Amino acid sequence: MSLTNAKYGTGRRKEAVARVWIKPGNGQIVVNKLKLDEYFARPVLRMIVRQPFLATQSQDHFDVYVNVCGGGISGQAGAIKHGISRALLDYDPGYRAPLKKAGFLTRDSRAVERKKYGKHKARKSTQFSKR
Repeated sequence: MSLTNAKYGTGRRKEAVARVWIKPGNGQIVVNKLKLDEYFARPVLRMIVRQPFLATQSQDHFDVYVNVCGGGISGQAGAIKHGISRALLDYDPGYRAPLKKAGFLTRDSRAVERKKYGKHKARKSTQFSKR
């Protein structure tokens, strides 16, 4: 895929970072050199990736090339969604209203809470002993 005159967007979610390039095309999505259906086996994750195109009613209008790393597959799908939204905004500023209304331009800042000392996990305490 030639990336000349393609628009770029960076997406992040949890520990995942996605670098996304979009250009006018026929709706082909390539993630880490694999087709979308090969990379994401779960239909829910494929749906998450396609949400920005549904919000802007631009399905099958863009070819997407994604390089994503870090995190798990759920975080990667969210990062790709965020990156596609930013790239669409760069392509056409008129897409801002539907993307903003759907909440796709806001980075989801939720992340895993760190483990504290004296605890089994982040919040799970040791078993209480009565005697």
